[in-house]
Amino acid sequence: MVDDKINPVTGKKFYYKDNPDAVQKRNDAQMYVDGKYVPKTHPLYKPGRYKTFSDAAFSSLKNYFSSTKGEVYVITNPSWKNWYKIGKAVDAKDRCKSYQTSSPHRDYKLVTSMSFKHRGLAERCAHSLAESMSKKRKNEWFYIENLKKSDFDKFLGIVRYMAEERKNDRISTN
Repeated sequence: MVDDKINPVTGKKFYYKDNPDAVQKRNDAQMYVDGKYVPKTHPLYKPGRYKTFSDAAFSSLKNYFSSTKGEVYVITNPSWKNWYKIGKAVDAKDRCKSYQTSSPHRDYKLVTSMSFKHRGLAERCAHSLAESMSKKRKNEWFYIENLKKSDFDKFLGIVRYMAEERKNDRISTN
């Protein structure tokens, strides 16, 4: 019986939360990505310890495809001045970290990101808006001059409005 056991740390009887079985059970039900706790409310929540969200997503593909929540982000790299990648991810910081593996200088920077209920729809809105602002486009990369972080924050605010409008069928989706 747990009540009779002594906690070696405190020298007192185990408090019910100190019970090694309870601690193990609680730890087994938690999710950590890169050492950081992930709450149960996260769309990709799956108990375990993962290095990246991609690892978690691929171990839980069902949740990845059924979840619409996530972020739209803007990433840049100083090697390509004025080129910005606009994309979607469950976690923008994690996505930026995955880009670092393709750069020997580890110089990709997350300019900004914003959470959306429907990340796919928001990304399409962002691409549509960015295309009207850019001189060139290569897939999800846009050549946009003279914008700062605060401008991209405003940009994502407009994207939020566009995504809500499209979701509510108030404006054309063309």
